[in-house]
Amino acid sequence: MVMSKIPVYFMPGLAASPTIFENIKLPEDQFEMHFLEWFLPDDKESIESYALRMTEKIQDENPVLVGVSFGGVLVQEMAKHMKVRKVIIISSVKSNTEFPSRFKVAKATKAYKLIPTQLLADIEKLVKYAFGDNIVAKRLKLYERYLSVRDKNYLDWAIETILCWKQKEINESVIHIHGDADEVFPIKNIQNCIVLKGGTHIMIVNKFKWLNENLPKLILK
Repeated sequence: MVMSKIPVYFMPGLAASPTIFENIKLPEDQFEMHFLEWFLPDDKESIESYALRMTEKIQDENPVLVGVSFGGVLVQEMAKHMKVRKVIIISSVKSNTEFPSRFKVAKATKAYKLIPTQLLADIEKLVKYAFGDNIVAKRLKLYERYLSVRDKNYLDWAIETILCWKQKEINESVIHIHGDADEVFPIKNIQNCIVLKGGTHIMIVNKFKWLNENLPKLILK
């Protein structure tokens, strides 16, 4: 009897393209990999509505959803609208209780509305704005390569949506992989996760060997 392959859908992080998964390889005899992409939200669209629309891109029953960063938040919302085999998040959060304090301050003061998202038209200016002039050339090239959604309306929506995420309860069934050197979501705020030593917020790119070895085990477990 031929066993059907397990469908695995990958959702990239904020403004990122599926290219971030280019080094992720799962055994082809067991898994079928699919890659989701961000589309432009409707005006003032809720994350619940957006997640429901994203589920329309799923062509298989009972899939595994894998999300990175903001994509991890989205796949958790998608799972509320459909039956899934598993939800795996990487470099993300399971509820707003895991946000760093600066996220909470930004939400309370609405400081996020001052972020010059139009700078994405010039990725070098954006990276220098976010990280300072000491950003290394290698990191700059990564952002140039993987950040594909430059639309200001999407960026404004995405930033506000994640900061205002209302999820307070942690879903214990979510498998959470997190780096102990994550600079966006510090490990000190994260509960019940698989800790990847030396993993930063972009470990989907530079820790792919560990992920390739362990994702199949986590899916099949």
